[in-house]
Amino acid sequence: MRVVLLDGYTDEPACLGVPPYVSPYVRLCYGAAQAAGAEVSYLTIDQWREGGLPAGDLLAVVRNVAVPGKYIRGMPASDRELLAVRAGFKGPAVASLGVAPGAVREDLRDAFDLITSGDLDATVFDAVTAKTLGDRGRTEEEWDAWLKRGAQVCAQHPDIWGPLIAEVQMYRGCVRYVSGGCRFCVEPLYGRVSFRDPRSILDEVRALARSGVRNYRLGAQSCVYCYQSEEVGRSETPRPNPEAVGSLLRAISEEAKPDVFHLDNANPAIVAEHPDEARRITKAIAEYCTSGNVLAFGLESADPAVAKANNLNATPEQTLEAIRLVNEVGRGRGPTGLPKVLPGINILCGLLGETKATYDLDLEFLRSVLDEGLMLRRINIRQVVPSREEFPGVRSKETFARFKRTVREEIDEPMLGRVVPEGTILTGVYTELREGGRTFGRQTGSYPILVGLPYPFDVGKRIDVSVTGRGPRSVGGLLHPTDANTATLSMLGAIPGIGKKRAMTIVRKRPFKDEAELWALFDEPGALRSAKVHLSVIT
Repeated sequence: MRVVLLDGYTDEPACLGVPPYVSPYVRLCYGAAQAAGAEVSYLTIDQWREGGLPAGDLLAVVRNVAVPGKYIRGMPASDRELLAVRAGFKGPAVASLGVAPGAVREDLRDAFDLITSGDLDATVFDAVTAKTLGDRGRTEEEWDAWLKRGAQVCAQHPDIWGPLIAEVQMYRGCVRYVSGGCRFCVEPLYGRVSFRDPRSILDEVRALARSGVRNYRLGAQSCVYCYQSEEVGRSETPRPNPEAVGSLLRAISEEAKPDVFHLDNANPAIVAEHPDEARRITKAIAEYCTSGNVLAFGLESADPAVAKANNLNATPEQTLEAIRLVNEVGRGRGPTGLPKVLPGINILCGLLGETKATYDLDLEFLRSVLDEGLMLRRINIRQVVPSREEFPGVRSKETFARFKRTVREEIDEPMLGRVVPEGTILTGVYTELREGGRTFGRQTGSYPILVGLPYPFDVGKRIDVSVTGRGPRSVGGLLHPTDANTATLSMLGAIPGIGKKRAMTIVRKRPFKDEAELWALFDEPGALRSAKVHLSVIT
């Protein structure tokens, strides 16, 4: 049987699979189809947009989007596109469209032969081996075996020789399953927590490395501090297991020697309630992971009424304690130019019980973080998307927009200046987009900062950038070092203090045999200081 596997991308609260990320879901489907003896063709929705589908006997589509955002490298498949994909395939078609299939629109449900409520990979395996379209969950043995086997699909991903990041899962399910978890979150739909054995995770990482993957993120779970905790299922804030987390991080770091090794979600209540264990884990993160790491803290709302109505993770007081601890351990800078590990904050608007006062409380909390001199790498503000149940949503678009604008101007911009001050050298920036005479790129990693160069530059290159300024959500910078002998006129003119006239002089006078010859062109102390920061002579 020939299986066509279409990656329509994944964006869930705990799992990323939009380029440059590749989710475990597509790797599981690929591994399951191969284990069943099928021939598998893999393509992304972006590749479909360019050339359509190959022929096959079964179509399997992964598109799990619960928290849509803004994207640079790829856009998740739309409902309209999925209908077009289905119409162009002659055989049976199955799909995973999130863990709440009841929320899928009716025409999509009618178009596909099955939209799974279980695991799509298990459906694909049964379709190939038993010729039936069942809807079940995978076993733990299948989980590990299919992930390991499916790692080879990464070699076919368009980003494999660029910034590809493999999302690697440590466990599935909700740590707070007994109480129902946060009411907006999809994680409780995966059931009780099931931990993967560290040896299985390491086997998967080895397989990914053999397929050319150099960047990893331990994600697709709600809290990294909870991995292998013996109190999961017995406590809302289980005591972390520093030995288990630390030994796994060390093994991956030493075995795979990744270019990028990051983590994702963390529950701030766990950190605050168990500071000794959390500090040990955070130190291991700072030691074994690569710098620029972000632990996304799910505060969601600083309003106690909203927290109670939605059974949220943590209080503002717990979250502030967790922010302090991670700053204490992780704020030292690493080779990427960024702090080793910092917290991020998720703010979710439109939840049950929200009032105009909720926004004031959220803003007051963020101001307290800024005033205390702490650093947040990322403040993620989004509107709730119904998954398990309906929510009232944002009652006043104007209030929401004003709150978001205030955070961007009053909090984000000075915070970014604290995280990435002018003069910082950001290493390994991957150029991705040229627009209006400017070039934009990002470092490979978890929640990377958008970097803008004020001139055209080749896309698909890895460069170092010296930071010259910032906006609320991005920084501006220049190629570092800029070679006076080869730089374009626009690159030279963008350097502070040089200007167009002196840039033209540099072009006329080159090549320079050394920097002393270059510095002789500068008679103003300020311009000379700037030139020495940004220019060099590379012979």
